Amino acid sequence: MKSSQKITRIQLKISKDNEFVLFGLVSSEPDYILSQIINKKFRISLKNTSPVSITDETGCELSFSRFSHINDSTGTSYNLFSNRCGNNFLLRKLRNVDYIFQLHDPENENSVDSLNTALKEIEAVNAVFPIDLNTFRDKNLKYLIQ
Repeated sequence: MKSSQKITRIQLKISKDNEFVLFGLVSSEPDYILSQIINKKFRISLKNTSPVSITDETGCELSFSRFSHINDSTGTSYNLFSNRCGNNFLLRKLRNVDYIFQLHDPENENSVDSLNTALKEIEAVNAVFPIDLNTFRDKNLKYLIQ
């Protein structure tokens, strides 16, 4: 006779703490200069990492630069993505945006409003657009949120 195994159900609790905050930045500065300016402002160390590579409808591979920093003690991560590659865009619905700034703050140390204000204070940034992930839809958004 077979012994029946007891099945244990585990409920996974997904909190809003795991969400990302995205900002669209308009700036005429090159990505490496903007990353240095953001480093000074937030006292972080954005470094050039592997770019986001996608294939467009024509089969051409597009590469969008990425600068990243992860704070090991808090788990907070910062990413700066280029939204442009020649005449192509990573997020097509944001054609007026040059860069995407992403923050993942699991301990909620940074408020969205204070981050928005701090980004607006940067001289090299002409405009800041908070991106609401609940209403914004773009097929390439999956490349930013992994």
